[in-house]
Amino acid sequence: MEKTWGGRFIEVTDALVEELSASIQFDHKLYEWDILGSKAHARMLSTCGILTQEELNAILKGLDEIRDEIAAGKLGFTIHLEDIHTHIEHRLIQKIGEPGRKLHTARSRNDQVVTDVRLYLRSEIDNICGLLATFQRTLVELAERYADTLFPGYTHLQRAQPVMLGHHLLAYYEMLKRDRERFTQCRARVNVLPLGSAALAGTSYPINRVMVAQELGFASVSANSLDGVSDRDFILEFCADAAILMMHLSRFCEELILWSSSEFGFIELSDAFCTGSSIMPQKKNPDVAELIRGKTGRVYGNLTAVLTLMKSLPLSYNRDMQEDKEPLFDTIATLNIALRIFPPMLRDMQVKRERVTATLEQGFMTATEVADYLVRKGVPFRTAHGVVGELVRYCLKENKTLRSLTLDEYQQISPNFDEEVLTVVLPEAAVNSKNSIGGTAYEHVLAAIGQAKEDLAALESANEQGERR
Repeated sequence: MEKTWGGRFIEVTDALVEELSASIQFDHKLYEWDILGSKAHARMLSTCGILTQEELNAILKGLDEIRDEIAAGKLGFTIHLEDIHTHIEHRLIQKIGEPGRKLHTARSRNDQVVTDVRLYLRSEIDNICGLLATFQRTLVELAERYADTLFPGYTHLQRAQPVMLGHHLLAYYEMLKRDRERFTQCRARVNVLPLGSAALAGTSYPINRVMVAQELGFASVSANSLDGVSDRDFILEFCADAAILMMHLSRFCEELILWSSSEFGFIELSDAFCTGSSIMPQKKNPDVAELIRGKTGRVYGNLTAVLTLMKSLPLSYNRDMQEDKEPLFDTIATLNIALRIFPPMLRDMQVKRERVTATLEQGFMTATEVADYLVRKGVPFRTAHGVVGELVRYCLKENKTLRSLTLDEYQQISPNFDEEVLTVVLPEAAVNSKNSIGGTAYEHVLAAIGQAKEDLAALESANEQGERR
């Protein structure tokens, strides 16, 4: 099969080279974007007098038919044609003859492929941001459901201080909010048109790059042809943002796994999102959370792969860059399944309130509140810290909790205690005393939920206006 670049070659390409070189097995998913970009390019060539109207019509009709053929699975792919760009061009020439040979005027596969990837990634970022919004709404719904549910907070995986479960869930809302911001900022850098850079130096044809950018919805055109064909920063940035997002999901998964264990027993995940054991009939394993946690390493690996790929490439285009697509495609697929499965898994989660309440009575989780109470009595904090340490030591010796101590026992440790301390040690009082901005007090949780709802509604409205434009 004749190569598009075979004019100066005499020998036939070795079969192993064709196998090594082919990317059609993964870049075929760019076909819609390749055709979209080719149609915009053809219209521009016609406007600039490089194609006749008759040639343009034939090209546009042929490209639409090829798109339908690929979508229906009727166009066979072969490694002899290397990539999706060559398959489409080859099929176009088969269908319409000579006009099809003119489509590649004023462009190269170098600027063509990076245009396709930018179009594809821009669309996928929009989809991911939509999935993140759904996830955020789910977290807000759950935070509202559990706004007044007391829950143990941890540091060093040791019981530390009580919080509201709604407050804990909103911590992940904030993480996802930052993730969306990163992807939105990344999208702006994706949204630059490289087409017209040609192989590396630009083109001598009288083309109109701005026209193509406007038709394809790009905000600007690349300012330097060498950078235009060789830039993969936007893929690196996306993969880095994806790695941070997966890290957030992995942290959440780790908590769900711990909370659902017999040792914690705080939640039960739905059977629909767990599996059993082939040998131990009693088991209910949080496999979904474990798999998402595991796939985080996969996304990290994809980022490392692309960073390593690009680290020593001279300007401009190098064939190495063909290897950028599989890590990118895999990262996108991983994000999609993780973000789609997480919200329903959370919505079906049951909180075991009795177990949670029992845990709050253990571990001296209101000890800091007792120290703060003494500070309000005029005791220096470091002194108060020591006094409460003595209280804890006494409780451990007598097998008591701070809540079960009598006022007399408190006063044996320090005369600064009065009846108020018996209220201070209650988890409810401890939580609601945290009324600084960003704290876990019930009123602040409600305010945070309200603000999150407003932010999501404003974002949804902005997206709808953008779609209408």
